[in-house]
Amino acid sequence: MARKIMEIPIDRKYLLTIEEGAVYFHIGEKRLRQVIAENPYGDFYLKNGNKLLIKRKKFEHYLDQAEAV
Repeated sequence: MARKIMEIPIDRKYLLTIEEGAVYFHIGEKRLRQVIAENPYGDFYLKNGNKLLIKRKKFEHYLDQAEAV
C-alpha cells in the first residue's frame, strides 16, 4: 500500500528549510546561512542534526525589527 504524503503550503508551515526560506523571504540561501551564523543564540532557527530549520513566524518578526539584511 502506497503511503500518501500531504503537501503543506509553504505559508502554513511552522518550520522552513533553508531552500524554502529563501523562496518565501526572497533572500538567498547563502545570506540566510550568514544571518544564522551571525546570530548563534537567535530563537528564529532550529538545528536538527546538521540541518537548519527556520521558524517562519519568529524569522518574520526578526525581519520586521531589522533595518537591513
